[in-house]
Amino acid sequence: MHKLWTHSLAGGLSFLSWALVSATAWSQSSVLKHEFIYQSAPFPECHAATIVQTKAGTLMTAWFGGTYEKHPDVGIWVSRYENNAWTAPVEVANGVQNDKLRYPTWNPVLFQPKDGPLALYFKVGPAPNNWWGEVITSSDDGRTWGNRQKLPNNGIGPVKNKPVQLADGTLLCPSSDEADGWTVHMESTSDAGKTWMKVGPLNDGKKIRAIQPTIVQLGGDKLGMLCRDGQADGRVWQLWSDDAGKSWSKFEASSLPNPNSGIDAVTLTSGKHLLVYNHTIRNGPSPKGREHLGLAVSDDAKDWQAVLTLEQSKGEYSYPAIIQTTDGLVHIVYTWNRKRVRHVVVDPAKLVAVPLADGKWPADKVAKLPTAQ
Repeated sequence: MHKLWTHSLAGGLSFLSWALVSATAWSQSSVLKHEFIYQSAPFPECHAATIVQTKAGTLMTAWFGGTYEKHPDVGIWVSRYENNAWTAPVEVANGVQNDKLRYPTWNPVLFQPKDGPLALYFKVGPAPNNWWGEVITSSDDGRTWGNRQKLPNNGIGPVKNKPVQLADGTLLCPSSDEADGWTVHMESTSDAGKTWMKVGPLNDGKKIRAIQPTIVQLGGDKLGMLCRDGQADGRVWQLWSDDAGKSWSKFEASSLPNPNSGIDAVTLTSGKHLLVYNHTIRNGPSPKGREHLGLAVSDDAKDWQAVLTLEQSKGEYSYPAIIQTTDGLVHIVYTWNRKRVRHVVVDPAKLVAVPLADGKWPADKVAKLPTAQ
C-alpha cells in the first residue's frame, strides 16, 4: 500500500483518483483463489455448474457434460475437493431409458439439507420444454450415489439454483417451466421429498417471460426472488413474498440488465446479498451477452453495487452458482467457454462496493479477476 501511495502521488494523481485505485487494489485481495475444477475431461463441453458444502465440510461441484448441450450423451458429472485438489470428473447420472433410447441430462443442483442425505437434482429429457426432474442422494459425503427417483407429478425441482430451507424445515425450490411460454413457480416439500406442493405459475409466460429464479432471505418470512429474463435485452426480474413463499407479488423489472442468461444469489450471514450475473445486454456494445460476468452486493436485494469483475473478454462466461460456506467464505462456480468449470473463492468481508452509476458496470473502478488461460 505504501508503494501504491508513493507511485500515485509521483504520477500526479489526485487524492480521489488514488483512493479509487487503492480501493480496487484492496478489493482485489478479497479473491483468495481462482482455479479450474479440471484441466481435461472425457467430454468436450460442459455447462450449468453447481456447488455445495457437505455435512462433513467437503466442497462438491457438479455440471452437465457431453458432446454439446442437447446431445443424448450429455450426463451429470461431479468432483469433490480432497487433499487440496479437485478429484477427476466422474459421471453419476445420465439419460439412458433403455438399450435403444437415451436422453440428454440438464442443470444439476446440489443441496445439503439440515437433515438427511446430500441431494443432487437434475433434469432429463430431449429439451427444456418437455424434460422432467429427478434426484439421487449420497449418504457418504458424495463418494457414492443412489436411490434415483423421478419427482412426482412431473415435478422439475430446483430448475437451476439451489433451494432454500425454511425455519420449519420446508425445502423451497425455485423452479420454472418452458412448456407453454417461460413461467416461474415454486415447488416445496416438508417431508424430505415424499410429497410436493406447487405455487404458481407466477407469470403468464408470454408478456413476462422469466425462468430460473434464485431466492434471497430478507428476515422472518420475507423472501425475495430474482429471475432470468427471456428477452435478449431485458432486465433481471424481481418479486417478493411476506409469507415464506406461499404467495408472491407481481413481477417488477429491476435496475440490472440481463441478456437472457442465468443468475444466482446468496444471502450472507451478515444479512447482505450477493448476486452473480451477466451485467450486459446481447444487443449492446462489447462486452455484451455472456462475455461479462460480475458480482454485485446489496443490503435489500433491490439496490445493487458492483464488487468484482469475474470475466470481461470475448467468450462465454455464464450459468453461475454461489454459496457461503461455514467459514464465512463465498464460493462461485461458472461455465468457462463451455470447456471448463471455473471456481472462485472470495472473502466477502474484504469486498469494496462501487456504485452502478447510470446502470453501467464501473469496469475501471471495481476489482477484476485475473484473466484465465
